[in-house]
Amino acid sequence: MRARMALKYSGIEVEHREIEFRNKPPSMLLVSPKGTVPVLCVDDLVLDQSLDIMHWALEQSDPDGWMGFEEEASRVWIEKNDGPFKVLLDQYKYPNRFPDLLQEDVLNSAIDLMLKPMESKLQSSNYLLANKISLADVALFPFIRQFAAVDPQKFEGLPFDSLKKWLNQHLESELFNSVMEKHPTWIDTAEKTGR
Repeated sequence: MRARMALKYSGIEVEHREIEFRNKPPSMLLVSPKGTVPVLCVDDLVLDQSLDIMHWALEQSDPDGWMGFEEEASRVWIEKNDGPFKVLLDQYKYPNRFPDLLQEDVLNSAIDLMLKPMESKLQSSNYLLANKISLADVALFPFIRQFAAVDPQKFEGLPFDSLKKWLNQHLESELFNSVMEKHPTWIDTAEKTGR
């Protein structure tokens, strides 16, 4: 989602190919053997990390200066999100995969690690780095959206009004809604015809 948002924001047109995870096209695995999404192919360039795709897109065009300020603070937020918070998010979303963990402990760890610091920062500005949107906001938003969706009632009950406002701004944004269009599963015609 964050890669799609960055590409859209940068005005980069892409041929979107929605794949079925249980039936990954050989052509995809050929360019990106790890078999994860997203994958962006531009001539000989292959990027298969969403953050790398975001950086590449913003290097092509960054009309509102998402990358133009507080780069160190941005890096710190994103590393915390993509590292330890992502681990906690997976544990929270898929408790059956982690039967030895108490959900309440996972929730509290995620709150202490990410939600409380975000709430504190967002009480003094509309976005994580300033009063304008940045790379950090868009990079973290999909993960906070996923976290909130695990148990919406519990999330709504948390005392984080600034964080909820920030999340809703993203959910209601034209940019987010413009990339949420459903796409049919792409069929690899070369595979079907044996070419």
